[in-house]
Amino acid sequence: MEVSVSDTGTGIEPEVLQRLFQPFVTTKEHGMGVGLSICRTIVESHGGKIWIESEVGRGTVFRFTLRAVSQEELTNAE
Repeated sequence: MEVSVSDTGTGIEPEVLQRLFQPFVTTKEHGMGVGLSICRTIVESHGGKIWIESEVGRGTVFRFTLRAVSQEELTNAE
């Protein structure tokens, strides 16, 4: 399954965009820069992928995929 969250903000500069999932990279003045790195670790550990599409002046879309789980897998997990 794929989930996307979009905004109509200022977008992310390409130089920052390519490093945004690295620890301690942030676009915020007082940010720590660990949130997206943690998100990537969680998504990938569940078999998914996370990425960003952004256009300066037009906004940003964060997308991630996760593996769908069948009812049988849920039943057997308990």
